[in-house]
Amino acid sequence: PAAVAGAKALQTTLAGLVGQDESARLAAINQFFNRRVIFASDQEVWGQTDYWASPLEMLGKGRGDCEDYVIAKYFSLLASGIPVTSMRLVYVRATVGGPGGEVLAHIVLAYYAAPGAEPLILDNLIGDIRPASRRPDLEPVFSFNSDGLWQGVGTTSAGDPVARLSRWREVLNKARAEGF
Repeated sequence: PAAVAGAKALQTTLAGLVGQDESARLAAINQFFNRRVIFASDQEVWGQTDYWASPLEMLGKGRGDCEDYVIAKYFSLLASGIPVTSMRLVYVRATVGGPGGEVLAHIVLAYYAAPGAEPLILDNLIGDIRPASRRPDLEPVFSFNSDGLWQGVGTTSAGDPVARLSRWREVLNKARAEGF
């Protein structure tokens, strides 16, 4: 029931974005998930160390960790008409608590308005969307989307993300089965 209610709310949000510019779509989807889902570790939600939930799985639980937020935002933005080439899931080292703070593994969604443009960062740690230059707390390690895998956020391919990232392959299959 929670997944159905979440899916209906998401469909309503997506329907309201028809004809909106990309900025409005980014803000609405970022806000939808940041407000609707409570952060919780995979161990708490799934009883596993690492689990990549599909958007409907996360909505069903109402909880998720960083990659769950990013996956849900990625597929929802695709459904709203944002092209794959404009988005990358970016694995980062995030410094929490200011300079000298704890460094954690984290994933954010980067949106590129144009090839080579400075990306905007959608994150569950910081609610507003900021340009990457305003996120000195994040150090990119690698990035990927449905089309590719890259070292850092560069343009040199690091291989096929479906072949190299088994969790990504699994979540792609689950999301397709859910209609994304």
